[in-house]
Amino acid sequence: MNDDIRQRIRTIPDFPKPGIMFRDITTLLLDAEGLALTIDRMAAAVEGKIDLVAGIEARGFLFGAALAVKLGAGMLLVRKDGKLPGATIAEDYALEYGTDRIAIHADALAPGARVLLVDDLIATGGTARAAVRLLKKAGAEVVQASFVVDLPELGGADALRSDGIAVHALVAFDGH
Repeated sequence: MNDDIRQRIRTIPDFPKPGIMFRDITTLLLDAEGLALTIDRMAAAVEGKIDLVAGIEARGFLFGAALAVKLGAGMLLVRKDGKLPGATIAEDYALEYGTDRIAIHADALAPGARVLLVDDLIATGGTARAAVRLLKKAGAEVVQASFVVDLPELGGADALRSDGIAVHALVAFDGH
């Protein structure tokens, strides 16, 4: 499934530390045909009308903006806390050692807006799950989450599914 996209994603062993197989989407982004196929297939997997695409900083912005245009939807930025001007709402989430926080503009969406969450990769799901909580806190209906790459052994996609979110990924890679 989607082997043509998988072949355009470079694997860099032992980055950022030994034992990690880094899935580098920059090679996919450099390939115009591959990028177009990626956006087309992500868009084709969306069920129903979407009001907003919420992209997670930073690579989620790349795929999210292209998907928003293709779907005729707006683009909502899910940023690291402190990066957005004006009033924001935020959500904390756990890291391996400590916590982090993401934010959106307080007026970014109307209650009941149908939102598609997008990022390049789903691993443990910590950031994506926090984004879902944040979007719901703001009044959104998060109808689906879409990723280019899933690392299923790390359980993030399954965690989102257990939270009631439909999840779609174009390719899956073993390991982490």
